[in-house]
Amino acid sequence: MTVEASVVLPGETFSRVALSGSAVELLQKLWGIHGPLMFHQSGGCCDGSSPMCYPAGEFITAEADILLGVLDISDDGSQTIDFWMSREQFEYWKHTHLTVDVVQGRGSGFSVEAPEGKRFLIRSRLMD
Repeated sequence: MTVEASVVLPGETFSRVALSGSAVELLQKLWGIHGPLMFHQSGGCCDGSSPMCYPAGEFITAEADILLGVLDISDDGSQTIDFWMSREQFEYWKHTHLTVDVVQGRGSGFSVEAPEGKRFLIRSRLMD
């Protein structure tokens, strides 16, 4: 199961971000602990980069960031997660589709999945 993000960039007709089934499961658990969540990708250049997951609003976005999509982890639209990326980073990744997956291992101390012994991981593919 993969969950595709809604299309939010003006003029685009395709999703740029998705969640793997295991990412959805972990995010549902984390939502129960922390409430609404958000992602921000500020670094990394390829597969294996780790987006940071925060309680929604804890990471302040600004003109230097782009909203790439909104991901729905619920059946009824009540649990949506914004996926943000720095504009500078987007220049490297603008030709790729990103899928957020989960692997064993400790992520960053600031990302909410860290205490779970797991970390979010980007898998990318070139877009057509």
